[in-house]
Amino acid sequence: MKILFIGDIFGHAGRRIVADHVGDIRASQGIDVVIANGENSAGGFGITPQIADELFSLKIDVITTGNHIWDKRDIYDYMARNPRVIRPANYPAECPGKGLYIHTTAKGIPVAVINLQGRVYMPSTEDPFRKADAILAGLPPEVKVKFVDFHAEVTSEKVALGWYLDGRVSAMVGTHTHIPTADTRVLPGGTAYQTDCGMTGPYDSIIGVEKEPIIQKFLNSMPVKMEAAKGMVELHSVIIEVDENTGKALSARRHMVRGD
Repeated sequence: MKILFIGDIFGHAGRRIVADHVGDIRASQGIDVVIANGENSAGGFGITPQIADELFSLKIDVITTGNHIWDKRDIYDYMARNPRVIRPANYPAECPGKGLYIHTTAKGIPVAVINLQGRVYMPSTEDPFRKADAILAGLPPEVKVKFVDFHAEVTSEKVALGWYLDGRVSAMVGTHTHIPTADTRVLPGGTAYQTDCGMTGPYDSIIGVEKEPIIQKFLNSMPVKMEAAKGMVELHSVIIEVDENTGKALSARRHMVRGD
């Protein structure tokens, strides 16, 4: 089976390029399940119920998130109604939503989608390593295909979790930094890995935001208003082929589309 994972969808520009291309990618590449990180889809900060519904209408199966999941309060109740929007599992259990969703493909294959968040230079959360252990231990044995979105700042933390989970999950792909890394590979134990998928949004920017205010902030350390940038847009994703009987990854490759 094939999994398409789309990196952080940023603002209207990111949603537009997904709308323009995800159907074609799904058909041309023989994709069985589409997972997308949507935590920046509402103007770069958070996600709303309306935007989640819009993304699901584009045949995205599961939406992962990260630290910006709490930016739009109306998503809190929505996550209870639609568990296909998940948040990092290592936030306290009392927080809205869940960090795991088991999706069933059209062929009847269960796919566990797990969302975790790093702790280095990030909001305080539980240990993602031990939370991953607990989630994996609780999965039914028939769930062989397991995908992890690790939303983290530091590359070393992402690489460490990748090696820690090697052989126990089908894939671990990092999000959050919005810059795609060139280390796409299948680890020795059969886990597809990439440190960061990159974002789906405006690349004529500073990680999605208009350039000039951010440059000024670096120059004078004063607060600035951050707004989603316009201009050249790219869709960054990873396509992973998995042996559905063993849950081991067979291949992993980056897939990029450039829009207007």
